[in-house]
Amino acid sequence: MPSYRISEAARLLGVSDDTVRRWVDQGALPVIDSAPVQIPGEALAARAVELASAPPVPGDVLSSARNRFVGIVTRLQVDGVMAQVDLQAGPHRVVSLMSAEAVRELALEVGSLAVAVVKATTVIIETPKD
Repeated sequence: MPSYRISEAARLLGVSDDTVRRWVDQGALPVIDSAPVQIPGEALAARAVELASAPPVPGDVLSSARNRFVGIVTRLQVDGVMAQVDLQAGPHRVVSLMSAEAVRELALEVGSLAVAVVKATTVIIETPKD
């Protein structure tokens, strides 16, 4: 199973290293006994989903995301020849439909580090109404 150092976990969750250390100290994130401290990928994935469900901070609504989302796999549904992969990239949930073969070739599992690359012909940008 994948695991991540404190600094990697902080970057993936969009928080500081100190925040991740506090969560570890409070028991909100488990660790693997090793040096340096490692956080299991599956626990990190669950925390990413939990954080993404929090209400958005008003100051965050005036941004436009790039087309590359670095995140952590939070869910896999493999059924026959097709699969659905859910990726949590900070506050963004990205869902990809791909072949089950691709999931196996990429060795994807819950907790894996991955990058979603989005190519679209139309991008819509919204801002709050005054």
